[in-house]
Amino acid sequence: MSSVPTDRPLPAARLGIGARIKRFLPRTLEGRTILILVVPVVIAQLITVYIFFERHFSTLSVDLSRAVAGDIEMIIDESERDPENRARIFAAAADSFELSIDFEPGAMLTPVVTRWNPLIEPILETALAERVGRPFTIGAYGNDNWAEIRIQLPDGVLDVRSPQRRLFSYTAFVFIAWVIGAALLLTWIAVIFMRNQVRPIRRLAVAAERFGKGNDTMPLKPAGALEVRQAAAAFIVMRDRIRRQIAQRTEMLAGVSHDLRTPLTRMKLQLAMLDEAEDVEGLRADVTEMEHMIDAYLAFARGESGEAAQPTDFAALLTDVVEGLPGKSAVTLDIANPIDITIRPVAMRRCLGNLLGNAQRYASAVKVSASLVRKTVEVIIDDDGPGIPAESREDVFRPFFRLDPSRNIATGGVGLGLSIAQDIAHSHGGEIVLGDSPLGGLRVVLTLPG
Repeated sequence: MSSVPTDRPLPAARLGIGARIKRFLPRTLEGRTILILVVPVVIAQLITVYIFFERHFSTLSVDLSRAVAGDIEMIIDESERDPENRARIFAAAADSFELSIDFEPGAMLTPVVTRWNPLIEPILETALAERVGRPFTIGAYGNDNWAEIRIQLPDGVLDVRSPQRRLFSYTAFVFIAWVIGAALLLTWIAVIFMRNQVRPIRRLAVAAERFGKGNDTMPLKPAGALEVRQAAAAFIVMRDRIRRQIAQRTEMLAGVSHDLRTPLTRMKLQLAMLDEAEDVEGLRADVTEMEHMIDAYLAFARGESGEAAQPTDFAALLTDVVEGLPGKSAVTLDIANPIDITIRPVAMRRCLGNLLGNAQRYASAVKVSASLVRKTVEVIIDDDGPGIPAESREDVFRPFFRLDPSRNIATGGVGLGLSIAQDIAHSHGGEIVLGDSPLGGLRVVLTLPG
């Protein structure tokens, strides 16, 4: 069972209202800022449209419909007072009111086949019901730019066709187009503005990530808003300070290495000239142990900071490390697919060597597998050794921590192997997690960004 922690989202039923809303919100700064800028504008535009339709458009549509209904009422009244001159009255009304009027003697109303305008039609129906007070139907005529109003009279059907401009104001479409266009324009401006503001932040994040992985060759120039420039300038100062500290530490350790190795070499030469004796053999073992400890201390302190990252065949590197292990225990290797990543090969070789060497030291069988899944390299090392207690799995990464309290290198080492491996993994942006192995011992999971 893998011990790599996974952040599994909670079921939607267990999330609160705020958490549910957050699931649908943008995760990036650019998306959230655009949302903050655009949402108030859209809400304001919607309120404006609502007020326009509630106050201006509805009132204007009612007035226009009442005017047409009043004209029809007058035409009907005049025609009923003077039925002999009905045709002349209809012709004069058509010219005066911009209406097209026909009369169908003896006809009866029929159901409407084609509706006209669902937005204006209810308003016109109310006006006709109030002013005319006779059975009527409303339908479309021609290319829907005309409304056909058919009214049942005692001796036939009056067919009145009104142009749409007498019942509907086109300014509504102009207003709606302006509202939508303004919202789109403001959104476009916000997107361009935020992209220019977020771009320096992204460059800073990339530079910080590359520096954290040991690939700090990317040039960074402060740009953007004042706060972003200040953050970039502070990062550059911090990066330069860390570089100087690493360089100074490396130079100091080189001198320490020389100063310590010189007396050790003299001691080894003097011991070699002495006669064989039990005390002499013990001193030789002590000198060898001191030399080994100094090498481990210096390797931990020095790290691999001077090595440049480069594209590497990780599968070939891992195979080479496994084949170079001493034959103390059986090691099987399984690589699922080709793995090509950018790493510092010498440092990574040391990291893998420490992990595999630690497994070999305590186990009789070691199984190694590597795969590339979703741009993440995962190396799993299982062994059948005694393992590490769960309460000590974080402590073993501390420098000089040893499960064996003795200082015998043969049984417990110096206590720096896992610390060095973890430091190298972190410098590549990766992680090492310990868990229980299906073989009965320890499982080590090394993850690296692909």
